[in-house]
Amino acid sequence: MKTAARHRRPARARARPIACRDVRVAGHRLRVGIRAGAVAEPPLLVFNGIGANFEVAEPLLHALPDKEVVLFDVPGTGGSPLPWAPYRLPALAWLASRMMQALGHTGMVDVLGVSWGGAPAQQFAFQHRRRCRRLVLAATSPGTVMVPGRPSVLWKMATSRRYRDPVYMSGVGAAIYGGAVRTRPELLDAHAEAIDPPHGLGYALQLLATLGWSSLPWLWTLRQPTLVLHGSDDPVVPLANGRILAALIPGARLHVFDDGHLFPITRAAEVGSLMRDFLTAESDRGMVAGHGDFHG
Repeated sequence: MKTAARHRRPARARARPIACRDVRVAGHRLRVGIRAGAVAEPPLLVFNGIGANFEVAEPLLHALPDKEVVLFDVPGTGGSPLPWAPYRLPALAWLASRMMQALGHTGMVDVLGVSWGGAPAQQFAFQHRRRCRRLVLAATSPGTVMVPGRPSVLWKMATSRRYRDPVYMSGVGAAIYGGAVRTRPELLDAHAEAIDPPHGLGYALQLLATLGWSSLPWLWTLRQPTLVLHGSDDPVVPLANGRILAALIPGARLHVFDDGHLFPITRAAEVGSLMRDFLTAESDRGMVAGHGDFHG
């Protein structure tokens, strides 16, 4: 549960406030955040990282001030109660589609998946391909069959302790996330402050949902224009995984940041600029012309 201090945090960084509401879908109560947009475009559906409530994505929303954005807490994280049973990614993608329909979005949507959220984002694009207009994948991989991170890092990621123990986070954060936080530890404080520590079982269910899942057999079938974003110094999801995604998704474009796993937050303005250009491009062909690496 969020503390009173969390609720009193000023909304200084928001171009528009996030309206929070509960949406009931197929027996689940989902905590949903909606940031209204100023342009007539499909909304952006965001799948967040493991254990992360949707407030974590606020810095990136700043860089997309005109885009309608829909975020939600996966069952068992943030303000969404634990699910009544374990779930798999196809079920989560279906749940997200039903959630968007319940919100009145029955047409196409753009989809962003960050870290763990890249897996359900890929599943959504595959499973609901007629609803997914464009796809952005950030700091993510094709699933179980991937180039693994460092074993010492993956072990630290196996539990949600870093979200619950500030001292532990300060001690292991640089090794886990790499990039800018190696030299600017205050970035970890800002990240941790936005986290509502997840329920241990909810975190475990997220890990279980991806166990054995892989998008490699069908990535070649995706036809949505796709932008793949990755950090060059990512101990959790090495850059090779971004290159694999960009190589196997037809026409996907890869942009590499000189940063770590948290680049969607630490480089939010640059990420947002790239996403704005990608999501508002008049011609899909112009945005997915090749597989080359673009460094920023």
